[in-house]
Amino acid sequence: MMEKRRMQGKGLKKVSLSVPGLGAAGVPVMGSLAGANKVGGLVGGMRSPRLTVVLREFEDFENYVGDVARSFLRQRPELSFIVVADTLPYPPLILPENARLLVLSPSPEQPPQTHRLEFHVQTEYVLLVPDGVELEHGRQLERLIRELEGEGGGPVRLVAAPVLTRAAVQCLHLKVSLKEWTATYSPGALGSSGSVCTALHGDAVVLIRTEDLFNLSVPLARPLLSALFVQTALRGWKVKLLEGPSFSASHRPLFTSAHNQWKADSHLKEATNQLMRSFGLRHLVWPDGRDQWFGCSKETARCFGTVHDDTPEYLYLERWTPPCCLRALRETTKYVINILESSGVRYWLEGGSLLGAARHQDIIPWDYDVDLGIYQEDVHNCEYLKNLDSGSLVDANGYVWEQAVEGDFYRIQYSEANHLHVDLWPFYSRNGIMTKDTWTEHKQDVEFPEHFLQPLVPMPFAGITAYGPNNHRAFLELKFGEGVIENPQYPNPSKKKLDRTTTQPPPTFAHTTLA
Repeated sequence: MMEKRRMQGKGLKKVSLSVPGLGAAGVPVMGSLAGANKVGGLVGGMRSPRLTVVLREFEDFENYVGDVARSFLRQRPELSFIVVADTLPYPPLILPENARLLVLSPSPEQPPQTHRLEFHVQTEYVLLVPDGVELEHGRQLERLIRELEGEGGGPVRLVAAPVLTRAAVQCLHLKVSLKEWTATYSPGALGSSGSVCTALHGDAVVLIRTEDLFNLSVPLARPLLSALFVQTALRGWKVKLLEGPSFSASHRPLFTSAHNQWKADSHLKEATNQLMRSFGLRHLVWPDGRDQWFGCSKETARCFGTVHDDTPEYLYLERWTPPCCLRALRETTKYVINILESSGVRYWLEGGSLLGAARHQDIIPWDYDVDLGIYQEDVHNCEYLKNLDSGSLVDANGYVWEQAVEGDFYRIQYSEANHLHVDLWPFYSRNGIMTKDTWTEHKQDVEFPEHFLQPLVPMPFAGITAYGPNNHRAFLELKFGEGVIENPQYPNPSKKKLDRTTTQPPPTFAHTTLA
């Protein structure tokens, strides 16, 4: 049975500022680590070990880090065992003599390599282990190395073994679309001697070549396995999850109190949010269909700032509209259309929104607002619109209705904090031609015959059924030019052009009819 970190025993030391061989921040000097690699071999009678064990994730307030290190070094004393922490752990860790602590936070009096793991690993492989795991037999390590060597130079670049039972780990397929800010998980596939996939979910020990680990952009980001598999999936690498043998762990769950479990869960949630934002991922889709969001909401600002030259900043990053922003636009559109219909205000999809409906049955995936045309004579039918001659109002659901400062039209924002919006453009008929009082510099902002609106026709759009002009193709080609539906382009090609060779059309959005 493992002993808790606060219990000291023979051969243990506290890792703190006063430990010999450590820098002022409790970081091992390079000589100490190099010396750990001079004893014995691991596989095939090699004179030096081929493996460095790295324990990256643990909680300061309750952990078994010292016992994990002791279990590995008891079976394989020649191993290099490194504990990696963002800052100096407190209370101090209690580690065996051959285990070392590496603190990632830089210290101004030390050289940069002191805080970078790649300068401290001199072995061919790195084994990433979770807190609380035990090594019962050295042959468990040998099996992992043989399995990875057997894959040669193929796509399998990592090999993993479950902790406790195979059932505790899910082998998943992970598709990461940075352009769409989204990571999608689905069940993985079976291989000849285990499950082969692109991500794991659960408690596992993972072996990776040192060269591969340090070719990742952020090899030690937390949560470790989440960060690891996002990066490896983007490179087309796969992981093989062995059916057995499992690594043992004499203490699961790790935490002895509900309060400590809550603290650990809170830290995990915070770390996951930071990771996804740093990777530019706003939306995770899990195998059971659950959505997890890391972007904007009604309580926060939208994910991008003021748009200049009709080209939002994310296009320069080779990305499209963040999915949380699209979700907010869909919600706002559904809400506004429902109010217009119930108030007797005739409306139709306009401009790029109509183009999105024709092309995708949804918002164009790089668009940042929604445009609707309305009959000016119907404005007085809507309580929210008829009183907006000056100022704005916030309705009971938090949406902001206002007269736009840019001209004679209306804008409905998602919330006071989040300015994603739907614009309403009032038109009126003059001699059978629909015109208005405020015009923009957009080439599609032109007058058009009223017969396109007689009648209005239902169209799937953004998950609902909205109304659009009859003969929408002719309407769009009048405004944008011939072939506009089949030839997508960014709104201002002089600033940023769409690369059509790499553009895949997004899936059609499922829609429902408004009640």
